Amino acid sequence: MRSEIGIDQAEGLRRLLLRNQTQVITVVAGKSGIGRTSVTINLASALARSGKDVLVLDENHAPDNLLDRLGLFAGHDLLDVAQGKCHPKQALLKTRGFGVVPAARAMHELACLSRDEQQRLEDALTGLSNGVDVMLVDAAMPSLSRAEGLAGRTAVSSSLANGAALLVVVDATASGITESYALIKRLALENARMRFEIVVNKVADEQAALTVFENMAKVARRNLAVCLEYLGCIPQDERLMRATQLGRPVVEAFPTAVSARACLTMSEKLLRLPVQQDEAETGVRAIIQSLVRQVAQPLQRHSREMAHVVN
Repeated sequence: MRSEIGIDQAEGLRRLLLRNQTQVITVVAGKSGIGRTSVTINLASALARSGKDVLVLDENHAPDNLLDRLGLFAGHDLLDVAQGKCHPKQALLKTRGFGVVPAARAMHELACLSRDEQQRLEDALTGLSNGVDVMLVDAAMPSLSRAEGLAGRTAVSSSLANGAALLVVVDATASGITESYALIKRLALENARMRFEIVVNKVADEQAALTVFENMAKVARRNLAVCLEYLGCIPQDERLMRATQLGRPVVEAFPTAVSARACLTMSEKLLRLPVQQDEAETGVRAIIQSLVRQVAQPLQRHSREMAHVVN
């Protein structure tokens, strides 16, 4: 059996052979209030502190989103870039050692963008991710179905795209576990997702987190035939709450806090995630193309159905 060091070296070599391709990780949650945005911010900061070049896409349009948490004001966003109103770098914000691109409006309008606008979007994200080690996506809440999302103009989530790892943030409450499992089930059945990384947030200790994870993994394995992998937990910590109030990542504000150490450990595990086949064959551009194709398919079906109704 190879040692963990040997496995890490092998994965590092694989990524090197993939021409230092950007690792894309989409952070999702089954409901609001679980801490998805907080996890994204603190993982981004932890990765940056380890010397990685990190870019965060903020898909969340709700109040108290990632930009609000960090006290950022966006003069331009990704939709402005897609519509040719500004240069991609004008939509890039720098804070706490990593970059942030506001993407909420672009994801909301994605299904309605022209082909030229979609191309500018692909080109912009490809350019902005050039040289980036890790792209984290604070994902919009996926709609119950793609067709419903289009009909209701709900924001499309990058969790629907192929080629990016999915990190599911779960809390230890009954509703948190139920909603997280429902999200995993939906993405497994509708998008053929087979692997999900799990972070248990707001938990008393590691043992409590493992209990939550093991129960979810057992049910998912039996009913969905998918693989859930435990990435770690973030324990309840007053200093994490204090850092959030200050608009700072806990790993920066209180680096010795138990939550900060947990985030640093998880960031190291993220960098050791195995390269999936679809990740090996694609890049940021291909991930966006995959998302655009998936959005376009139900839109085309909806247009054909409406034409039949009219006729």
